[in-house]
Amino acid sequence: MCATADVERNLRATEALVADAAAAGAEAVFAPETFTFIGPGRIRAEILEPLPEGGPIFERCRAMAAGNGVHFVFGFHETGPKGRAYNTCVHLDPAGEIRAMYRKIHLFDVDLADGTRLLESRYTEPGDALVATELPFGTLGLSICYDLRFPHLYQRLVDLGAVAIAAPAAFTSTTGPDHWHVLLRARAIECQAYVIAAAQHGEHGHANRSSYGHALIVDPWGDVVAECPEQGDSFAIAAIDPRRVEKVRRELPSIANRKPIGDRRTAASAVPNAG
Repeated sequence: MCATADVERNLRATEALVADAAAAGAEAVFAPETFTFIGPGRIRAEILEPLPEGGPIFERCRAMAAGNGVHFVFGFHETGPKGRAYNTCVHLDPAGEIRAMYRKIHLFDVDLADGTRLLESRYTEPGDALVATELPFGTLGLSICYDLRFPHLYQRLVDLGAVAIAAPAAFTSTTGPDHWHVLLRARAIECQAYVIAAAQHGEHGHANRSSYGHALIVDPWGDVVAECPEQGDSFAIAAIDPRRVEKVRRELPSIANRKPIGDRRTAASAVPNAG
């Protein structure tokens, strides 16, 4: 989907997609990072809602889960300290109750070659804890967008038991063609887990922001098993099979073979001139 500063439009678009996905047989539905709003920080500050209490926007999210009888995992702007926000990934169960919340640890501060300048830390507070939750297929690790560039976070989620990892995103159109598929497949291969990446697409109408699209699901071997087109609102659906995870981890036991690595440093020493 393509979020803008029009919260009502964003919510209606997501409600339609969640209903269509549930009608297609989905037990869990994943929406992108910050799907309710992409726009000026001063406006975002006015619509922030505290969690777990929530407000009218979050109640619409609860209704999407409960009204369709699905687990709903999505990115949300949560009220943070001192007027700032948390960029939070939320898991609601089919009753609309919060099962887990992960606050994005790695914030996206970049100046891109096309003139796009994003300073997420200007308005957003980083989280400081890893989070995993339970879905019908097993343990799901939670992450958000820029976290993809920090593989140690994903390895830690596997240590928490994750057989799949959510990565809701608004990945830029500048970096997407070169990095999106590569990073998602790499995290899946390293972790021998499914990676489920809901994604924003298109022009957001704010600060030259444009997202790459290609929401997709990668299996533990690194194969893309479902993918949305680059543009246009749509959903992709796939089965998450924990037996596939067990098979890959058994046949190529790279996780089991991990070894602790020390940090031994030696000072350079002079070598006599043999000449």
